Amino acid sequence: MYEAAGLLSNTLNNFIQLYILLLIVRILLTWFQSMDWANQVASVLSPVTDPYLNLFRSFIPPLGGIDLSPILAILCLQLIGGLF
Repeated sequence: MYEAAGLLSNTLNNFIQLYILLLIVRILLTWFQSMDWANQVASVLSPVTDPYLNLFRSFIPPLGGIDLSPILAILCLQLIGGLF
């Protein structure tokens, strides 16, 4: 029974780390919007990452054109990952 709980905890932690990586890649791609390859990768990542980011965008609107919501989104994921 403890093995199953450990496996679930490890899997969840790995998923959170992977999702954080996807968020970081998505954020970095917003800096390269003029390049075709960046738009193609962003179009794949947007449906996966934007629903989660939109939760935080409703709390923190962009300030002067800078979107700070990804910082809070990543911090929340790290806090959740730290619990497991």
